[in-house]
Amino acid sequence: MPGTVELLPLGDFEQWATQDVKESSILGGQVKRLYYIAPEAELDGEVFPKDLASIWGTSNTYARIMGIIKTSSSVEPDKGPTGLCAKLKTGFISCKAAGMFTINAIAQGSVYLGRCVRPVAGTKEPYSYMDWGIPFTERPVALIMDYKAELNKTGMLTKASSSKVTVTKGSDPEEIIFILQKRWEDSKGNIHALRVGTAGTHITQDTQGWVTDARFDVLYGNAGSRLEPFLDLGTGVHKFHAVNSNGKAVPVVEEGWADADEQPTHAIIMITTGSQGFCLGALDNTLWIDNLRLAY
Repeated sequence: MPGTVELLPLGDFEQWATQDVKESSILGGQVKRLYYIAPEAELDGEVFPKDLASIWGTSNTYARIMGIIKTSSSVEPDKGPTGLCAKLKTGFISCKAAGMFTINAIAQGSVYLGRCVRPVAGTKEPYSYMDWGIPFTERPVALIMDYKAELNKTGMLTKASSSKVTVTKGSDPEEIIFILQKRWEDSKGNIHALRVGTAGTHITQDTQGWVTDARFDVLYGNAGSRLEPFLDLGTGVHKFHAVNSNGKAVPVVEEGWADADEQPTHAIIMITTGSQGFCLGALDNTLWIDNLRLAY
């Protein structure tokens, strides 16, 4: 196995499942198409797909809030350097139901290892709807991928919270994260972790075309001083959650660094068009990704 490179399952983004969802009539009753990184299939538009045969989740959202169905699509297939790729884009979402609720949000385009655990029922704790990571016990030396990036040129960030929308100056780097963890669950169902390995980067400028075979080396053990700051323990904006043995989504608490020779139990990959967190981002940030591989 040493010296090999392996494509992650469905990591060439050639296969997509589709779901045509009719939004609630109070929102206009339009039919919207959602894409899932999964074996090709046409999914029932009336049912939230809980068990797709895939290791990948996306930021595409099927929400059911107070019985009202709303969708959001920020990831879709596109033409890549070899066949199809995944196109991720930051967008603005507005959802108003008179007399019931008003929701404005910024939706970063995101692809991650894991799944959405249930239909989204609100905007509070959005990361709790994501089951982050998959079981994984190997020790790769690098994440390799192809990507193309285009970033917002206005130098402005949009913040959306409920009915309030504001615009401020700022930048929003796109983000690639690869984390290996050793996890365990305590008697109360809390999930703990030690950080085994870390790789990733911020993308801060356009790539002027495709970057092929981009390599992000995995640093094992306590790598804090060698990492970009956002990759250090406790510094990222993403609040990792996972489903415990009782079927409940709970935070994954990283308690420290594992020894450099430790074997992981789980892997997290998160690739996203924004690094500012929920409700804040640079509109129209766009990232194309393809051919996600692990080197050993």
